[in-house]
Amino acid sequence: MKIALINGSPKPSKSNSEFMLQKLEPLILTGNEIFHYQLNRKPLSEVQYCELCRMDALVFAFPLYIDAIPSHLFRMLVELEKRMKAERKKDIFVYALINNGFFEGKQNCVALEILQNWCLRSDLRFGQGVCHGAGEMIGSLQQVPLGHGPLKNLGAAMNSLADNIQSRSCGESLFISPNFPRFVWRFTATHTFWNATAKKNGLKTYEILRRL
Repeated sequence: MKIALINGSPKPSKSNSEFMLQKLEPLILTGNEIFHYQLNRKPLSEVQYCELCRMDALVFAFPLYIDAIPSHLFRMLVELEKRMKAERKKDIFVYALINNGFFEGKQNCVALEILQNWCLRSDLRFGQGVCHGAGEMIGSLQQVPLGHGPLKNLGAAMNSLADNIQSRSCGESLFISPNFPRFVWRFTATHTFWNATAKKNGLKTYEILRRL
């Protein structure tokens, strides 16, 4: 079976989407051909679009952007829809890995619905989505084995997703948060990531706290 792993993050490297695909790949490697696609460097080529139309399964990994999907991924989906309608010759299953900066994975529900609607328009079969919260926390968990500690829920969800990909079947989409206290995550994220990132971009403390 040919499986395309499509990284839809705009980050050039070390993205959470890349992290999630790297965790998934060993679970679906046996007996399959894995192909990698990066959307953050340049638009896909004619050859790559043709390749995607001949896959058995597409796995999209991307971050949430304003409760939706990143614009460069959206443009790619519009183009791929045209190619699928013209060139696809067999059933193709679509799976999704979505992460966001909120704690709750359910924040990804609208983005997941967008992808499901795209599957209907493109006459593709939507298989399953795994939607994970606390995305900015993932980058600090590179050394944590999947299925352990804060990644316990993600490990179980990945196993479910891998089983459905391997059998080319559908499953209930999963909305999960890390196995980590929400108040600790909020405190840590605020003081070690969000505030630090805001200051790097020239914002003052009163500007960070200002409400519109």
